[in-house]
Amino acid sequence: MRIVANGHPALRTPSLPVGEITPEVRKLAQELIRSLMESEVPGVGLAAPQIGVDTRMIALMTVSEKGRSRPGALPGELLLESQMPLVLVNPEIVASSPETCTAEEGCLSLPGISGHVTRPAVVTLHARTLDGQEFTAECGGLLARCLQHEIDHLDGKLFYDHLSPEEKKAADPQMKRLAKREAALQRIQGGLDA
Repeated sequence: MRIVANGHPALRTPSLPVGEITPEVRKLAQELIRSLMESEVPGVGLAAPQIGVDTRMIALMTVSEKGRSRPGALPGELLLESQMPLVLVNPEIVASSPETCTAEEGCLSLPGISGHVTRPAVVTLHARTLDGQEFTAECGGLLARCLQHEIDHLDGKLFYDHLSPEEKKAADPQMKRLAKREAALQRIQGGLDA
């Protein structure tokens, strides 16, 4: 499966929740991890819509190869980062801090585009593992940002939607090029599937 780009309908469609953890769900989870780890540009997260699947599932890899968390990491970060690469099923943000943090973001589905996004600094995540266990974890730092970015994908939103008008205007030509290329790829894929 390829990572789809701006213009693919899966990126703007709210994803469907996962019910039972089936062999197909596990296969999708493995594909998400493989796509994230083998992407041409290094990434820290990937949502199922980014490979054209409207399922509420994300893959995360926010730790370095050394596997070290940042100083002062919250317990939820320590818990999740020790299991990465990690797939989360039906993730949702159930609480967020009033404190915010602005940082530059990019996206594997919007190559060549980046911009500054303000998000809550700390979030409380509720999700399920592939083993079916539900959990709640408080996360900050890069993991909190990544969770918000990927869950936005599950809701049909892109980081581009959070950019300032000036940054959107600067990104618009590349967004249009990506949409045109994606449409051509979909036509080719449609012809192959016929």
